[in-house]
Amino acid sequence: MSGVWVFKNGVIRLIENPQAESADGRHESASSRRSKVLVHLPTGEVISSYSSLEQILRGLGWERYHGGDPNLFQFHKHSSIDLISLPKDFSKFNSVYMYDVVLKNPNVFHVRDM
Repeated sequence: MSGVWVFKNGVIRLIENPQAESADGRHESASSRRSKVLVHLPTGEVISSYSSLEQILRGLGWERYHGGDPNLFQFHKHSSIDLISLPKDFSKFNSVYMYDVVLKNPNVFHVRDM
């Protein structure tokens, strides 16, 4: 058995996935948590890779920014001071990064529950 043992209110229990523990101490299953997806509104496409996201961003005037952190993909626009930074590993592309893309590209992207 792997996980984290938690002692609370005189009771010890094993939490197999500590990231699934909610803020109020209840254990949530993976199925009860909702995943988020980034959707390109004009096409309705769910962004499932950086190659599709990069193609859309290039069409919106974003360019790859080379430099900075080697663990990140970064995009910038000459017409603004904005910088979009994304983890190189797409499996770590979570709602925080998705909302950053949405905020810097209003009316083009949307984050939805999966």
